[in-house]
Amino acid sequence: MRPRRLELGRRWRPSTMLAAVALLADDGSAFAQNTEAAHELPPIQVTGGGTSPRRKRPPTVRAVTPAPAARRIFVYPAAQAADARSMASELSVSGEALNARPFARPGEALEAVPGLIVTQHSGEGKANQYFLRGYNLDHGTDLAIHVDDVPVNMRTHAHGQGYADLNWLIPETIGAMDVRKGPYFADEGDFATAGSVHIGLIDRTEKGLAQVSAGSFGYRRLLVMDSAKIGDGSLLVAGELGTYNGPWGNPDDVRKLNGLLRYSHGTATDGVSVTGMAYVNRWNSTDQVPQRAIASGFLDRFGSEDASDGGNTNRFALSGRIARSDDLGSWKANAYVVKSQLDLFNNFTYFLGDPVLGDQFHQHDDRLMTGANVSRTLDGSFAGRPMQTTIGLQSRYDAIDLALSNTFRRGFLSNVRSDQVGEGSVGVFAENTVRWTDWLRTTIGWRGDYYAADVTSLFNAANSGHVDAALGSPKSRMTIGPFDRTEFFLGAGYGMHSNDARGATTTEDPNDPATRLSPAPLLVRTRGAEVGVRSRIIPGLDSSLSLFILDQDSEILFSGDAGNTEATRASRRYGFEWTNHYRPRSWIDVDADLAMTHARFRGYDSDQAAVYASLAGYPEAQLGNAPGNYVPNAPPMVASAGITLGEKTGWFGALRWRYLASSPLTEDNAFRSSATSIFNGRLGYRTDDGWRIQLDVLNLLDARANQITYAYGSLLKTDTLYNPCSSGAAPTSVCRTGVMDYVLHPVEPLTFRVTVAGTF
Repeated sequence: MRPRRLELGRRWRPSTMLAAVALLADDGSAFAQNTEAAHELPPIQVTGGGTSPRRKRPPTVRAVTPAPAARRIFVYPAAQAADARSMASELSVSGEALNARPFARPGEALEAVPGLIVTQHSGEGKANQYFLRGYNLDHGTDLAIHVDDVPVNMRTHAHGQGYADLNWLIPETIGAMDVRKGPYFADEGDFATAGSVHIGLIDRTEKGLAQVSAGSFGYRRLLVMDSAKIGDGSLLVAGELGTYNGPWGNPDDVRKLNGLLRYSHGTATDGVSVTGMAYVNRWNSTDQVPQRAIASGFLDRFGSEDASDGGNTNRFALSGRIARSDDLGSWKANAYVVKSQLDLFNNFTYFLGDPVLGDQFHQHDDRLMTGANVSRTLDGSFAGRPMQTTIGLQSRYDAIDLALSNTFRRGFLSNVRSDQVGEGSVGVFAENTVRWTDWLRTTIGWRGDYYAADVTSLFNAANSGHVDAALGSPKSRMTIGPFDRTEFFLGAGYGMHSNDARGATTTEDPNDPATRLSPAPLLVRTRGAEVGVRSRIIPGLDSSLSLFILDQDSEILFSGDAGNTEATRASRRYGFEWTNHYRPRSWIDVDADLAMTHARFRGYDSDQAAVYASLAGYPEAQLGNAPGNYVPNAPPMVASAGITLGEKTGWFGALRWRYLASSPLTEDNAFRSSATSIFNGRLGYRTDDGWRIQLDVLNLLDARANQITYAYGSLLKTDTLYNPCSSGAAPTSVCRTGVMDYVLHPVEPLTFRVTVAGTF
């Protein structure tokens, strides 16, 4: 049996669930309107529409200073307009609020979601790593992300299921970000177990924007954005060019080019938009390195064990949206086609598998993703009470070429597996909301999903095959109130996500065909429930508290270096989120969030106990491999706070803090990460003619912290185990495990970035 700590790209996947009760629903529009009035929000015009070695596994409108250069015109997703808030944890953040936050990379804009941490452990072209509600979400699993109604998460991806790369997103083009948490919404499907994020884009700017930034470690960025009136519509054009080296001994040498072209006409409820995007990027990457190499002086803290790691990627997308309203209600539809490619070179275990040339591997993903969605909302009544019913159809198909090979300095050594996958899905959903009284609203919904995949394994026909699966998922929500400016929420439902289709057809280990494997399920279930309260009793303060539970019959482990998937034990997560937003004056905005989660496996892991016993006599390999019930990399606490100051013109500033508590890194809790506490700041000045200058200071206190920490087995040529393992003198189980150690990727040190922008 292969030691679990050695599984690269190991990924926890949900499976079957707990029982849920509770109804919830709400169109909460009156409450939302009261909130905006009380907070004196700026007016918004609606115009339309790796896998790393360890398991890796939304917003109150926060009024802040207006758009830094040109006033932006926003598109809000139609769903948000129809149902302002139906859970205490549901919220929306405007584009101005996101861009008023200092952050290092585009994906970190998602940290506006309370309880969500976004990190980067390997290069600036790879998808971020996300943490939410006690999940190490890896590069996106169990967090569904959409941009302009186009899914970002990639199914059956070479680097990990649900891979969600946002490096192509231009933050200044964000109009609003709508966030939901939990499996309680019928229109949310794949990957939406812990939550979902829907990012809407702006349609146009009133003035053009030219912006240039420069900073520490070779950071350079140029952004140009403008819009023009064409007929009755608007054409938005945005282009971005970026470079970055980072503090690494082996510079990232990032070269990124990004573009957006968008035509829109009409409004969010009666309009149309067509959007084209193009993105290319190449980079080197300093992956996580073992702590023992840093402590011994063999590697600098910002050094790299394999300087040839890195990758290149591209993404080209075309999408269209249309929405109409009529006497019966409204309808909307969208369609998209995305062509993307990723070539990624990583080495996470150094010389564990190959003591001579090392363990670098190449993951290749080349896909064409197409999809279309349509929904119809009907306004009516039931027993004389207002009622709204929404029905919808969602479809998607991915044609994917996948390859996994062993490499040395990016040169080919040997194949592990190569596959062609065709994966399609159809989802249908229906939700019915009834406002029974002025203080009671309910929503009952149901969702059905059908998935089918054909896998052609080019090197091992035994791992080819056809697989399909279907799941039905009931949903419910309830809103009670408001009473004295306070509402209560309940929600429950079943959720799901798809697994890597290769894991659902694989019967032989690609690294060792003599080893038989049990195929993993194509679809897995989750069950969740949540209660919450949201109150504005204190003038200017919007506060919400949510208590949640998420159960899974099985978590799914995906091994990126082996290209196979297996089911593991059941788990349970429960906790709370406390979110606060306070605006005592028009020029000051304060927020503070706290999320705590208890995450544990259930049952006894007899297989891991056998692995632990096989390592007896070798404490460097045995430590951390004992059976236990801790969920590795599941953060027990996440906290953040920030203050934003300023009016439309004149001085402005921001200070933000985010905290990630110490977390278990192995099931037996023998290894724990250190806590991470980071401050970022911004200071700037805006003139009334559209000019702006600002200074961003990242890692303001120069904290010696880590972006990510893992604990797993690896082997360096300086380890005492290296010679016994390379000569065959040590037991096979020990040499497959290696030396258990902390493996980390540090936060960049104190960083300065200066931006100058002007309108035209």
